[in-house]
Amino acid sequence: MTIRLVLADDHPVVREGVRAFLESDGEFEVIAQADDGTEVARLVDRLQPDVVVVDLMMPGRSGLEVTRELAQRPAAAPVLILTMYENEAYVLEALRSGAAAYALKQAPAVELTRGIRAVASGERYLSPPLSERALDAYVRRSDTHDDPLEALTTREREVLHLVAEGHSNAEIAETLFISRRTVETHRAHAMKKLGIRTHVDLVLYAVRQGIIPQQD
Repeated sequence: MTIRLVLADDHPVVREGVRAFLESDGEFEVIAQADDGTEVARLVDRLQPDVVVVDLMMPGRSGLEVTRELAQRPAAAPVLILTMYENEAYVLEALRSGAAAYALKQAPAVELTRGIRAVASGERYLSPPLSERALDAYVRRSDTHDDPLEALTTREREVLHLVAEGHSNAEIAETLFISRRTVETHRAHAMKKLGIRTHVDLVLYAVRQGIIPQQD
């Protein structure tokens, strides 16, 4: 049977590359694409795909917000988060939000097809180097808040990520479709929760936590 997919990623080159790779295997069919998180739920309602593949960070609504919305609907298609971020806090939040799988863009491409097949069969999946043991550990920690990063809201984490990458408040506001004042509020709340006072400290924290990659 063909596995019908809705694919959401705000980078067209990435999205088209993933689509082309998947459709080179006759087992998969991308029936719709979205470049904004706000489009996904509408497409899922209309097309009833077998699996939804979403990027973690998207404008409008993040992959986590989309996942939470779909998880609340009866008989909704399982969600596979496709991202470059290996940070434990992101994986944990994805699982808490109802994601069935968490796949890394930097993993071998075959891991994506394995993940899609797994969730289409009702299984959980984490692509290497994440492991089932790690997945179980994340689930066991789901009610703890030992990591201050876990205390951040989804939007605060998105703002933190973009600030650490060097984006201005205006650029972040445009990317997330929120006001500059709201960006400033989320940024202040995130820094307060993390005990961070300066922008330099924020960047260093983001590198240590794997929120942004360390530059060689």
